[in-house]
Amino acid sequence: MLSLQACASALGNLSALVQPPRFEQVPGRQAEIRILGLNGAGVRIWTRVTNPNAFGVRLGTLKGTLFLDDSRAADAEFPLGLDLRARAESELPIDINVSFSDLPGLGGVARKVLAREAVLYRLDGTIGVDAANIGRDMLFGPMTLIRGEATVPIR
Repeated sequence: MLSLQACASALGNLSALVQPPRFEQVPGRQAEIRILGLNGAGVRIWTRVTNPNAFGVRLGTLKGTLFLDDSRAADAEFPLGLDLRARAESELPIDINVSFSDLPGLGGVARKVLAREAVLYRLDGTIGVDAANIGRDMLFGPMTLIRGEATVPIR
């Protein structure tokens, strides 16, 4: 019985060996804000996700809050299902819609977007990871996943 408890304890500690995937803005790909009428915008963050582990993981979920110029702008939840091989990376766009009319604290952000000025962004949240035999349904965070600067593309 004691050896079974020791094995269970050791397996539980193995999940502590799993590092969360890292997020960064893709170099050379500016995060974009697209105006969706006068009341809102869509934010696209070109993201590079890196698996720092020596084994593959599946990035299952991302749940977070987008901040624009330090004002809470929107909540987002994505079922990703992104498989990452050991020490591999993958690029993906993260799209979040923001409604200016529902968020009075974003008046300054709306003015910047309409004037095509850069806006600082930050995505805070949690990520769910599955590392197969090492640990399933592991949750990392809350933490800042990615931050940078977004602009309205000129067309």
